[in-house]
Amino acid sequence: MTLTSSLLSAVPGLRHCFFTREGGVSSGIYSALNGGLGSNDDQALVAENRRRMAEHVGVAADRFLSLHQIHSPDVLVAATPWPSGPRPKGDAMVTKMPGIALGVSTADCGPVLFVDPNARVIGGAHAGWKGALTGVLESTIAAMEKLGATRSGIIAAIGPLIRQESYEVGNEFVARFIEADADNAVFFIPSVREGHAMFDLAGFIRKRLEAAGILMIDDLGLDTYADERFFSYRRSVHRKEPDYGRHVHAIALEG
Repeated sequence: MTLTSSLLSAVPGLRHCFFTREGGVSSGIYSALNGGLGSNDDQALVAENRRRMAEHVGVAADRFLSLHQIHSPDVLVAATPWPSGPRPKGDAMVTKMPGIALGVSTADCGPVLFVDPNARVIGGAHAGWKGALTGVLESTIAAMEKLGATRSGIIAAIGPLIRQESYEVGNEFVARFIEADADNAVFFIPSVREGHAMFDLAGFIRKRLEAAGILMIDDLGLDTYADERFFSYRRSVHRKEPDYGRHVHAIALEG
């Protein structure tokens, strides 16, 4: 049901988890631990799945937070549960409050969990290609610093995401990255299809973290597209499925 980072697991008083799709109550294409509030799954089942996730990381269900993600660099500070109604929009959260879990929803994009063990500050970022390119990782680190973290003390863990051998993109995608920084060419290798390339999202995320001064990085090395234990947006599209499940990976300070 769950996976953990060895670096994060070594931090006292920290709970975290990269969830697989196992251990929930949803069925069909959502089987089984679908946490996607934006999916077309039965929302009562989603609520039960999220309750189980919250219990696993040791928080109350209303303190298992996630955002309406918009592939942006926007970061929110979480100090209390969200008010009732639509979730806030953004793609990363930070907090220093114990008992609040920061949830990152993914189905191929990169979940990145952060902690500064000394400052007792945590963060969680949804790093798809657009968010990573436009600065969501750097924004998360800066927001953690405002809460007392130091870059040299931050540990980051990169969870399951679509890997280069599964991530084919068109030349216009490549051009966008090269235009941003010519050095980004290193994250692309030729595809067997003409006019396409294979993109290393995990490598790009690591490079952005290192450039931002984060030196303690753990990458779980798992491919959501190739591994049936995970939900995958792209795999669902290729299979012509009408929708797809979402993971909600999480990190929390113990109360």
